[in-house]
Amino acid sequence: MKDDTATTTELIQNQHQKGNQEMCRATEVVSTVERVVDMSSPVMSQDELNLIPPLNFAMVDNGIFRSGFPDSANFSFLQTLRLRSIIYLCPEPYPEANNEFLKSNGIKLFQFGIEGYKEPFVNIPQDTIREALKTLLDVRNHPVLIHCKRGKHRTGCLVGCLRKLQRWCLSSIFDEYQRFAAAKARVSDQRFMELFDISSLKHLPMSFSCLKR
Repeated sequence: MKDDTATTTELIQNQHQKGNQEMCRATEVVSTVERVVDMSSPVMSQDELNLIPPLNFAMVDNGIFRSGFPDSANFSFLQTLRLRSIIYLCPEPYPEANNEFLKSNGIKLFQFGIEGYKEPFVNIPQDTIREALKTLLDVRNHPVLIHCKRGKHRTGCLVGCLRKLQRWCLSSIFDEYQRFAAAKARVSDQRFMELFDISSLKHLPMSFSCLKR
């Protein structure tokens, strides 16, 4: 009987020691996994941190972008777009720093001076928008950036008229306009886009992605 008891006791002790060893091995595996996860944190380069897009920046279509007025903090980002031209929709002279950026990067400036009207006294010039559209539709000017002061009203109207040429429905055109104008959306701008006559521009060639559905 004593031998049987001793054998049973030794068996229990051996199983207990084996269990402790398995737990130790399991703990070591968990600790190793945790260390691997901690070492996988992404690190951004200094160049990536310096790429700051202008206010209200977005892609309109292949080779066409929109934004608010870019300043020197945005120049590094704009260089990544490899722009050929900029369509500027304000009457004020272009700042010297911006002109120097254009010269050093071989970018052509097209200026269409539209006053920043506010409701209820509104007079958006259709002829100016039409000329800007002709420049915008010329793929030789692409990639191109459209901008005004905030990238909301004048830029929004030009993009909205482009969308009419691309056969967007009015509700989609207004939705895009409102997303950029937000609380400052103007009924007069939307009315202008609704009534804008695109018939004289339909003959111009277009090669935008959204026309290839």
